[in-house]
Amino acid sequence: MPEAQIPVPESSADRLAAVVALRRLADQLEDAAVEQAMRTGWSWPQVAEALGVTRQAVHKKHARRLIAAGVSLRRR
Repeated sequence: MPEAQIPVPESSADRLAAVVALRRLADQLEDAAVEQAMRTGWSWPQVAEALGVTRQAVHKKHARRLIAAGVSLRRR
């Protein structure tokens, strides 16, 4: 089966706007996935490994938001 072609905007401004939109979507998907993982008992190291980042990086990026959302966080 041939690969589907992704439509690419013609103007540079539209291409850059598409990149911004994709980054925002990726951030939203990450936030939701991390929250679900933590709600189901994943540890920081497990989430970090799945994302390919350090435990410290994932904690710094998500801990405050998760605490505000009432997620019970594991220490390890």
